Amino acid sequence: MTSQNRELSDLIAGIGSGRVTRRDALKRGAALGLSVPALSMAMKLGETAAQSGSLEIFSWWTSPGEAPALQSLFDSYAELYPDVEIVNAAIAGGGGGPAQAVLQTRLQGGNPPDSWQTHIGRELFDGYVNAGFTEAINDLYESEGWLEAFPPALVEGVTVDGNQYAVGVGVHRGNGYWYNREVLANAGVEVGETLSFDEFVAAADAVAATGVPAVALGSADGFVAAQYFENELISAVGPENYPKYFSGELAWDDDGARAAAANFAKALEYVNEDHSALPWSDAVAMVIEGRAAFNSMGDWAYGEVVAKGAQDVVGWVSHPGTAGSFVLVVDCFTLPVGAPNAENAANWLKVIGSKSAQEAFNPLKGSIPARLDADLSGFSEYHQWSGASFAADALLHSAAHGQAASPAFKQALYDAALAFLVSKDVDTFAMTLVDAQSSEG
Repeated sequence: MTSQNRELSDLIAGIGSGRVTRRDALKRGAALGLSVPALSMAMKLGETAAQSGSLEIFSWWTSPGEAPALQSLFDSYAELYPDVEIVNAAIAGGGGGPAQAVLQTRLQGGNPPDSWQTHIGRELFDGYVNAGFTEAINDLYESEGWLEAFPPALVEGVTVDGNQYAVGVGVHRGNGYWYNREVLANAGVEVGETLSFDEFVAAADAVAATGVPAVALGSADGFVAAQYFENELISAVGPENYPKYFSGELAWDDDGARAAAANFAKALEYVNEDHSALPWSDAVAMVIEGRAAFNSMGDWAYGEVVAKGAQDVVGWVSHPGTAGSFVLVVDCFTLPVGAPNAENAANWLKVIGSKSAQEAFNPLKGSIPARLDADLSGFSEYHQWSGASFAADALLHSAAHGQAASPAFKQALYDAALAFLVSKDVDTFAMTLVDAQSSEG
């Protein structure tokens, strides 16, 4: 073997093992006198060489809209690493509550999957980074160019003390309001580009008079009631004040928070009686099938619409009173400390952070790509609308999905909102949140 061939072999092996970044590979390849096509082939060989074994991916994506989107990520990975067995360890449960409980047990027992789904912000930081369960992946952010590819707000949402700990795969809009066009037409209701709370009440009254539930609710998933309330909070106090409740600058028993709770109670007058037995996806199905008029849900609901071919049936608008706001719900994946198949896991992150994988995944999921350079021209009308909102509107982190609040406060919000579904007691609801925030110091 010549010296050049030996150095080329070492380069391919280094790329395959992860010891050599793409940037270093370009430098070393140029020094070896490789042409661009030859270097590209060497990098491809290195990245796919000797990749076998398994890759366990842990998530809560199991609904009819979520599962095909997850499969698209698996397909993107399999194109590069066909000899790796992908183990889908998804656990059902909207918002990830059941999955997160199982994951914590596994992590504390020293049995991590190769990568798991989480949300940016407090959920990632408090649940995993501060507990020492995740590896820093600064090297991937550098080698893959992610510091430039992702918006600053998303990079900040995965960064602690200058270190990055997760890769965003899609950006959901949490303040969507979905409606069945035919149900509203039968009630003589038209929805414009925006919907105020008073306009919603008038529309709900008209729909209720036809004998159809105006609002489909699936409160069997704990996040649903909390998410509805946080959207009412934005509607009542505006995007400039919404974050101040989570920072402690505003009190949970002030007039704004009470007004939000009162509006939430009003909306509950129009919901389906069996809401406590339904998961979020079944509530979306009620709208798709014309058994209800409205559903307040993040745009993973659009994934359900696509899965059922109902794009002509279902329309959308911002949750009443929240036009001009974009509630961020950003899904990301981690590299665990002690990942059983660390090399495969690192390659998983590279794949899902790529432009091509995100452009394949997000149309199915209902979200928009986390990358700034993604091409949305071929995306749906809904995605174009969401992308425009993301670019122009106030970006607010969801508390119901763990980004704006600690895990402890998020759970208190879940419990308070679920109790409110029955009691509709504004005073008790407000004081419960006051006490929850006080307990955090």
